[in-house]
Amino acid sequence: MQQALEKIVYFQDRSEAYALLGAQDEFLQMLTEEFDCQMVSRGDRLEILGEAVEVHGAAHVMEELQYLYRQGTAITSHEVSYSIMMVRRGEAEKLHAMFGETILVTARGKQVRPKTLGQRLYLETIRKNSVTLGIGPAGTGKTYLAVVMAVAALRNKEVKRIILTRPAVEAGERLGFLPGDLQDKVDPYLRPLYDALQDILGMDAYQKLMARGTIEIAPLAYMRGRTLSDAFVILDEAQNTTTSQMKMFLTRLGFGSRMVVTGDLSQVDLSRGVSSGLREASKVLAGVKGIGIVRMAPVDVIRHDVVARIVEAYGNYEAGKKSSEKVLEKQEK
Repeated sequence: MQQALEKIVYFQDRSEAYALLGAQDEFLQMLTEEFDCQMVSRGDRLEILGEAVEVHGAAHVMEELQYLYRQGTAITSHEVSYSIMMVRRGEAEKLHAMFGETILVTARGKQVRPKTLGQRLYLETIRKNSVTLGIGPAGTGKTYLAVVMAVAALRNKEVKRIILTRPAVEAGERLGFLPGDLQDKVDPYLRPLYDALQDILGMDAYQKLMARGTIEIAPLAYMRGRTLSDAFVILDEAQNTTTSQMKMFLTRLGFGSRMVVTGDLSQVDLSRGVSSGLREASKVLAGVKGIGIVRMAPVDVIRHDVVARIVEAYGNYEAGKKSSEKVLEKQEK
């Protein structure tokens, strides 16, 4: 039997204690449920008592959260649960490196950092490649982080403009049927990208860049024949492109440009029998120099904890459904 160990984590003040332990000790409760040791909060410190392995684990999580908080990040249940998972896996050193990396500071002073190893890999892949395919479920930050990298590249004068595009599946790409000018027609489809840009740049800077044409909307249906040079180009919801649309888009890449293609292969809205261009591209382009493919998982979802569980449940359901269909096909033969 291991000897009992006591460790104390000290807080700078009560505000830090409140931020790290959570409202009504929510985060402290998460720790006590995961680590088999006693934890007592006493004002400006947290006393942890129990077997050495458990005490070290709980203290390590709290110290990493403390480091992150002092870097200027608000602590949520995601940071707590992800830190617990990483410490349990013995990968706490990766956690520290990830928490210490700031990609960009928004107009409101918010520091943008990768929140999971999957996100960190995604960002590294974008930096290293001319074309990146980011594939994963909703809530993994694919679109937001692509926009963050686009704004960072623009600020660093690596590119001269940002181009946003997205397939308008519901309108069958026939945007002329929608009322208003070109921007009015595509606004409903590009709204998530606009929201991300406004959050990062602030409304004033966003509007100025739009007015100058530094940020450009480029409906996928209207991009044929163009060569996109000195630009950071983002194709969102790419699971709803056809094979020909995807090939057309990827071959628009010009000198000094970078492309990020994002999509969720579990949410394809194409007509039955039409193959997803993203699904095919992820197979065709695997291993091609200058092209990176990142597949994020439910563990990378940065939304309410229940969202990650919903994504995982649907994934398991779909996998089981496909397996059952294959069994029925064999039986029929």
